[in-house]
Amino acid sequence: MDAAEFDSFADEYYQQHRSNIAVTGEAPEFFAEYKIAVLRAQVDAARRPAARLLDFGSGIGASLPFFRKYFGASALTCGDASARSMALARERFPGDETYLEIAPDSVPAPDAAFDLAFSACVFHHIDHAEQGRWLAELRRVVAPGGTLAIFEHNPLNPLTVRAVNTCPFDVNARLIHAGALRRAVAAAGWRDIQIRYHLFFPNKLKRLRGLEPQLGWLPLGGQYSLLARRA
Repeated sequence: MDAAEFDSFADEYYQQHRSNIAVTGEAPEFFAEYKIAVLRAQVDAARRPAARLLDFGSGIGASLPFFRKYFGASALTCGDASARSMALARERFPGDETYLEIAPDSVPAPDAAFDLAFSACVFHHIDHAEQGRWLAELRRVVAPGGTLAIFEHNPLNPLTVRAVNTCPFDVNARLIHAGALRRAVAAAGWRDIQIRYHLFFPNKLKRLRGLEPQLGWLPLGGQYSLLARRA
């Protein structure tokens, strides 16, 4: 999906997303917050710098209020190829964040401009042949010792696959297996790559969610995270 397609979906994105995930018993905000909460814990555990953040593919700003909650002392740059999506993000969540329109082939930022690049369910919209180039571009804009954090849908989870297959704005999406993403990230020069699986229990079983940190090795969660370091 290119920038024009994302622009065309931007105004409908929230309601379509909410409808599409209704089977889980959760609203979009639940999924947006869980990613940033996990990211905060991962960054703290790894003792990585996080003063300058890039939300790569920030869309209509779903993660923005939770970056404010969990990374309130950090400077956040929201980057997206869709100008309309970023305009909606500004309307929904006015604030001091910086906005950056991603070019067709690059992130318009200097080398080592960020301590951490975050991407939430974006790479399955990028042609698989182009993913390596974007992973290298993100490495360019992250400072040495900095972090790449990617969250993606897990193609081994049948409920996730169903949700993607019935979602209008995922019509051109191709899900990425964690192993394939790990290999692409390594080939782009990132190091210390870690994969964890998340979202095992729907709302009806939320009393079991306390077990999820112990299940991160099990490749059945609805999504997975990849954390890597720039050497």
